[in-house]
Amino acid sequence: MTVPAPTAETRWRCTLCGNLTRFDVTRSSRVVEYVHLDLAGEPKVEEREVLSESLESVRCRWCNAVDQIELVARPGSEE
Repeated sequence: MTVPAPTAETRWRCTLCGNLTRFDVTRSSRVVEYVHLDLAGEPKVEEREVLSESLESVRCRWCNAVDQIELVARPGSEE
């Protein structure tokens, strides 16, 4: 079951335990990164362009439910 990403008007909620704040998110991304190596060879990503990204799963950190995550309105977004 894929879960849509939260927006400015929505957030995730676990329907099993009511959790609104702690989730483990598994996502797949295709990115292009500009990596700058310093003289010691330490890499630092200076630019990142996301070409595509998809959420594979969202798991509740409190009760470990995977198929119980839903989108709900954020407080004040109903106005």
